Amino acid sequence: MIFELKAGRPGELAAKRGRVTGWDGNTNLPLQPGTPAEPRPRSLGGEEELKRRTGGGVCVCVECEPRTPPGGVTAASPPLPLPLPSRRYMGAVGSSRVMCDNVPGLVSRQRQLCRRYPEAMLSIGRGVAAWTAECQHQFRRHRWDCNALERGQRLLGRVLLRSSRESAFVHAISSAGVVFAITRACSQGELKSCSCDPKKKGSAKDSKGHFDWGGCSDNIDYGIKFARAFVDAKERKGKDARALMNLHNNRAGRKAVKRFLKQECKCHGVSGSCTLRTCWLAMADFRKTGDYLWKKYNGAIQVVMNQDGTGFTVANKRFKKPTKNDLVYFESSPDYCIRDRDVGSLGTAGRVCNQTSRGMDSCEVMCCGRGYDTSRVSRMTKCECKFHWCCAVRCQDCLEVVDIHTCKAPKSAGWISRT
Repeated sequence: MIFELKAGRPGELAAKRGRVTGWDGNTNLPLQPGTPAEPRPRSLGGEEELKRRTGGGVCVCVECEPRTPPGGVTAASPPLPLPLPSRRYMGAVGSSRVMCDNVPGLVSRQRQLCRRYPEAMLSIGRGVAAWTAECQHQFRRHRWDCNALERGQRLLGRVLLRSSRESAFVHAISSAGVVFAITRACSQGELKSCSCDPKKKGSAKDSKGHFDWGGCSDNIDYGIKFARAFVDAKERKGKDARALMNLHNNRAGRKAVKRFLKQECKCHGVSGSCTLRTCWLAMADFRKTGDYLWKKYNGAIQVVMNQDGTGFTVANKRFKKPTKNDLVYFESSPDYCIRDRDVGSLGTAGRVCNQTSRGMDSCEVMCCGRGYDTSRVSRMTKCECKFHWCCAVRCQDCLEVVDIHTCKAPKSAGWISRT
């Protein structure tokens, strides 16, 4: 299930005491209110981030800037079509119901989760911004560059209607984005329903010896549970082949985030010796998840439904059966060469190509054999950079003349009309 929400600003310090009293039998997520959860002030990153995780210090900022998601996404970019209310609006009486009832495309179970966890929707919005930017980064050198996401939901919907490799990737990366955003929000104390990983306590042992769990380990299990409950809700309504495909790819995306969970440690002892170690688990940068799913996209496996309609079998018997980590698809992708609204293609007319490349961004491939135009442009660049003691690098501003190659438009540059 793909949904689009505008990334929101966290706004206020999230060092609050959340309360939970039980667990939702349908989603296995905590209910509110009840026993207090551990408050965690948001860190500024860098040294303060290390202090927060290791217990070596406390961030006392009252209005910290929101952390920039991987890929350089901020609340202002990229623009997303569905706005999400501010915390002030959500804090009003009954406003969460109003907000959730007015988000289009949600099924009943998703609206229930939205009303119960309205603050989580802000985190989901930031997750949407993160995975959108990551999708565009991974496809930046391909004919379909994922920018259809910025041109309106209708065109994106056309891409997702097809059971193609692109649709498989979008489902996986979007599911991963929600896991990443919710897990990060738990660690930063932005959600009342979760905290740091409660299982990482006491002592443990690894290849380097004994260590103590400390600081704030990312609660990846909660992030996965919430993402599965929210993202998969619509797909579970249907039991057709496409729903099974989407559920498979959603799960592959969630598993990809957990794959890069890493253990970080801080040494304690005289002169920095590692007499004692304090360790915690932290998610890697979202770019690693994107790179991993990109490899899975390139190795995606075409499948067909088995005879009893409960699973997949490979379309080509020469290929191995897909694992839970693989992406699967049913139908081949269009070439995306020309503007075709029915398949969600914007075409490649006007796209910049690389004249010297032999890859997908080459002018021959990108322009689909139509040729390209070359324009000469001047731009300022930094040059003759020198290091000056101590400690600065000074550069000259140089004028550089470069050739830009852009794909020619087809003879009929309008949208294809299918009659």
